[in-house]
Amino acid sequence: MTLNNNPKRAKKKNIWKWFTVLGPGLTTGAADDDPSGIATYSQTGAQFGYGQLWTALYMLPFMTAVQEACARIGLVTNKGIAAVVKEHYSKPVLYAVVGLVVVANTINIGADIGAMAEAANLLVPMPFVVLTLLFTVSILLLEIFTSYRLYSKILKWLALTLLAYPITIFIIHQDWPLVFKSSVIPHVEFTFAFLFIITGVFGTTITPYMFFWEASQEVEEIKEKGHADGNKTGVCWDDIHNMRKDNTAGMIISEFTTWCIILVGAAVLHQSGVKDIKTAADAAKALEPLVHSFPNAGFLAKLIFSIGIIGLGLLAVPVLSGSAAYAVSEAFSWKASLNLKLKHAHGFYGVITIATLIGLIINFVGIDPVKALVYTAVLNGIAAVPLLFLVIKISTSDKIMGEYKSGWLSKALLWITFLVMGGAAVALLFTI
Repeated sequence: MTLNNNPKRAKKKNIWKWFTVLGPGLTTGAADDDPSGIATYSQTGAQFGYGQLWTALYMLPFMTAVQEACARIGLVTNKGIAAVVKEHYSKPVLYAVVGLVVVANTINIGADIGAMAEAANLLVPMPFVVLTLLFTVSILLLEIFTSYRLYSKILKWLALTLLAYPITIFIIHQDWPLVFKSSVIPHVEFTFAFLFIITGVFGTTITPYMFFWEASQEVEEIKEKGHADGNKTGVCWDDIHNMRKDNTAGMIISEFTTWCIILVGAAVLHQSGVKDIKTAADAAKALEPLVHSFPNAGFLAKLIFSIGIIGLGLLAVPVLSGSAAYAVSEAFSWKASLNLKLKHAHGFYGVITIATLIGLIINFVGIDPVKALVYTAVLNGIAAVPLLFLVIKISTSDKIMGEYKSGWLSKALLWITFLVMGGAAVALLFTI
């Protein structure tokens, strides 16, 4: 019998094993850089230059801790967050939680659909109304009648357009010592404008829909693998460790992308005098250095930007409507899964449809699509605070989590996140 000790083969096997644990964490991290995120980070760089680069580094451990706690809740209880709240807390708390998520997500859906339409309008001269209707109908048809796993795999390739931002930072001239200093040393201004946009950065990074989505997707993974047995998942520490690898990878990718978008906005837009992004075309200008040597550089920049916004919007809107639908369905004990057919989950898909249609209608109340994205991020930053408190209470509970409750490091990071985001929201309200 010959033993195979080929180190190259063993290395490939280890790499492949590492990739197989990637799932809900990676998807959640990708969905975090949705059109609302791109607009907010671009506006941050345009308005304050390098002044808020440090947020990407300092938010990474807190974002990772929050999403790890949410994923662990789903993995250990085999229930989404709303279902856990329903079992262990009063009805007023349950309805308040579900209401916050549904309202915040619906507004976010509207902002994302509007951004997709405006981005498409850079390439196709069609009326804004027609484009929003086309995107809304397409998303609903794909979400209801297509397996989300297949759908998300296709759209993840479109998310690769985000690589345009990391590539751009190495093409344009940078004052790298200043960049690294600004990335490490926090800069804070106690003005309404600064606190408004930084609350938006917090809100589009540590955002309510991600809490519910990742927990529910862990439950979906359990069902698909056939590990679930009633309410007992049979979870072990190996499952927890794999979840943490997946979650950490997703959050690192998400925050690195955030840093790149802010940096490109600062280096290209802020330094050229563009300090207020008013249209999708303004935001697309940030990518012009990427294609400056090609003919029609302006059009190519718009093309790359538009594909990224549309692709990420097509990925994010189902996540937003899906997480709202999971929350409502869990509250009323309806069947809930994106892998179920319409006839088996009327209530679940009904919430998805209603939330998406209301989001569509929001685009016709006269709010500028780009500004709506930033306002949505700020709203998420405020709404996340009470939801964070609930996530902390659940993840640290002996009764609910048993031996898998949060340890001292998780507790510390979660409470610091809660205090910082709560402080930013309160400071913003005071400066108004």
